Amino acid sequence: MRLLLVHPSALMYSEIFLRLEPLGLERVAGAARDAGHDVRIVDLQVTGTKELAREFASFRPDALGVSLNYLANIPEAIDLARAAKRSAPGCFVFFGGHSVSFVAEDVLAQAEGSVDAVVRGEGEPAVVPLLAAVRDGGVDSVPGIVTPSGRGPEPGMMHSIDSPLPARDLMRHRRKYFIGELDPCASIEFTRGCPWDCSFCSAWTFYGRSYRKASPEVAGAEMAGIREPNVFIVDDVAFIRPEHGHAIAAELERRKIRKRYYLETRSDVLLRNEEVFQRWTRLGLSYMFLGMEAIDAEGLDLYRKRVSPDDNFRALEVARRLGINVAINLIVDPAWDEERFRLVREFALAVPEIVHLTVMTPYPGTEIWHTESRRLTTRDYRLFDIQHAVVPTKLPLDVFYRELVKTQAVINRKHLGLKTALGALRVLGGNLARGQTNFARMLWKFNRVYNPTRQLADHRRPVRYELPLPQHVEVGDRRKLYVHTRPPARRDAGRTD
Repeated sequence: MRLLLVHPSALMYSEIFLRLEPLGLERVAGAARDAGHDVRIVDLQVTGTKELAREFASFRPDALGVSLNYLANIPEAIDLARAAKRSAPGCFVFFGGHSVSFVAEDVLAQAEGSVDAVVRGEGEPAVVPLLAAVRDGGVDSVPGIVTPSGRGPEPGMMHSIDSPLPARDLMRHRRKYFIGELDPCASIEFTRGCPWDCSFCSAWTFYGRSYRKASPEVAGAEMAGIREPNVFIVDDVAFIRPEHGHAIAAELERRKIRKRYYLETRSDVLLRNEEVFQRWTRLGLSYMFLGMEAIDAEGLDLYRKRVSPDDNFRALEVARRLGINVAINLIVDPAWDEERFRLVREFALAVPEIVHLTVMTPYPGTEIWHTESRRLTTRDYRLFDIQHAVVPTKLPLDVFYRELVKTQAVINRKHLGLKTALGALRVLGGNLARGQTNFARMLWKFNRVYNPTRQLADHRRPVRYELPLPQHVEVGDRRKLYVHTRPPARRDAGRTD
């Protein structure tokens, strides 16, 4: 069959700081291609809808799959599905991805027949049986598939993440992917899942608190095939198991692979496994994202981070000693007042690290979606992008956005302003000499993308598609929140809890 896979447009945050290759979609494409299907990918982060229309007309796909890892992309995806059905009524249209897995039935109803199915859970084990059923019949019986007539069997879960390999060769605009000054930048996955249970996060509910590891040999071979000089390690928490991090490092050393790396981890993991991070700095680890989320114990307890402020600040000291540039994330609670914003600005200016801000957002799939007592002020999918307030703000909304952008602007001047640009001429020059302009363009876009007038106006747009209302779930049994249940135990499953 001919399968066309589509990644939706970039969100607000991605307009400046990063644009990552759609690794999950590449892996689904790899699974389908390994089974003999003809597959193409269009990434609307880096190209326009006109290219998608041309591809659709020339390729004439039997099936169209849209990746929905972010709620804010759902309206765009439904419109794409409607356009596809108008152009080719016989094309089978399906959605898949992290966020849509939690709202599958509602999205199918909103699509009004333009979407034939939603894949709940991991896409790699579902895509081949789904395409076979599209051809031969029996879509309703495919594990993980939701259709307008109801749910099929529970989604399947891969034992190993060693295969399928991502079909990176299908991406026509690979030089468009970057994260900060790492331009261009590829992505790779060493582990999948997270054993923690932070209340604001849906990674653990999606994977059922499972945790799987790629074999060092496969990880090394995949890295050897990546042409980009920079690589983002997409693991939710890197190097939870230090022996696994050391084993992959040994494989890269054996292959004499050296690149610059960016990864995400937790403060307690860095403190516990400092030696593996030190080894990776010798391999090129340059940047690290630490989700501190809060700078006080009360905030950390609220989000159930299971770390202390002291742990966070000791982790920053370790990263500085290792020479790793750190980006910190703090969650902005809509209950903040002007004084709280002022204190955060002071903190951001007092530390050498980059500080990012995201707005507390109850998402379907998170525990706070069911427990957050403040009513939603909007159910517009497009505002669920961690840059807009979707629960009541203590400050008037226009003042909240003014303070939010004011705080972000202070951080921008510290890290992305003219002074920083002049200090980064070597990096900029090297990127520009290779024809890479993503980082350079980022430096000048902040005020155009982040401004309170734009964010406030976003609330006034006509709303066509809305999130479902939260359903009451007794979160005392958190397994009721899971999309996946754990696969049967294997010695190589890499479980941590």
